[in-house]
Amino acid sequence: MTHVVLSQTIHPDGMAALAEAPIRLTALQSDRPTLPETLAAHMADCDILISMPGDRIDRNLIESAPNLKLIAQHAVGYDNIDLEAAAARGILVTHTPGAVTEATAEMTFALLLAVARRLSEGEQVLRNGLFFGWHPMQLLGMDLYGATLGIVGYGRIGQAVARRAEAFGMKVLIHSRREGLPLAELLGKSDVVSLHCPLNQNTHHLINRTRLAQMKQGALLINTARGPIIDESALVEALAQNHLGGAGLDVYEREPKVHPDLLQFSNVVAAPHQGTSTWGTRKRMAALVLDNVHAFINGKTPPNVVPCPSPQK
Repeated sequence: MTHVVLSQTIHPDGMAALAEAPIRLTALQSDRPTLPETLAAHMADCDILISMPGDRIDRNLIESAPNLKLIAQHAVGYDNIDLEAAAARGILVTHTPGAVTEATAEMTFALLLAVARRLSEGEQVLRNGLFFGWHPMQLLGMDLYGATLGIVGYGRIGQAVARRAEAFGMKVLIHSRREGLPLAELLGKSDVVSLHCPLNQNTHHLINRTRLAQMKQGALLINTARGPIIDESALVEALAQNHLGGAGLDVYEREPKVHPDLLQFSNVVAAPHQGTSTWGTRKRMAALVLDNVHAFINGKTPPNVVPCPSPQK
């Protein structure tokens, strides 16, 4: 019988479907990413691993599971998986594209609105008993109507963010591998820059000191993609020098650790990687994972296979 290891509990519908499937299920329950050694201990005879973005699926873990044939990622991103090591073993990797698009776009705008309209600062004023009534110069923020939003990465999520921006009356500029403005030009023209590119060797620290210096004075930076796209030390410097007007962050360079200086800025709104945290999104993600697993078990090609590099000879 196919042995499936689930690294963390998923949506109840997904758990129920796994319980009813003709498999041997090992479900690891934890409120935080499962340690690699814990995963390895349960994967000696594992055929399928259902993994999470916080799991480090490196070469050592893959080699510790000689029967592993499928890694079904419960996420769209898969930068936590060593694709070359998987390809060398002939292991398929799948993910859940499309399921997180709208929720992530919504989270992007939640952060954008919170930073632009200084909601976190306003809440602290209220909670600390410092609200003495309306004042014409209190907590003035950025107008989104008529502002320019620069979107870096124009896949499903970037396009969903663009649709929302247009509804707010914003002008939209884009930069991607295939279309749009050069990155330096986009950064120099945008009042808000929102990151939606995948994390890979080309985008690691894409937003560094040089790129931050190219942004407009007082511009806002939003990241709901992957933390290491931003050099956090450089971001701290840009904020300390008042070059940026603020930042909205849902992901972090060394997640779950957060650069301690980031949390000292009142114009930084920080969320704990909750961009896809809605009941509907988690249900859809679980359904896509199960689609991939069921197809594989039935000898079919899963619908959402990640392109892996060709094994080196």
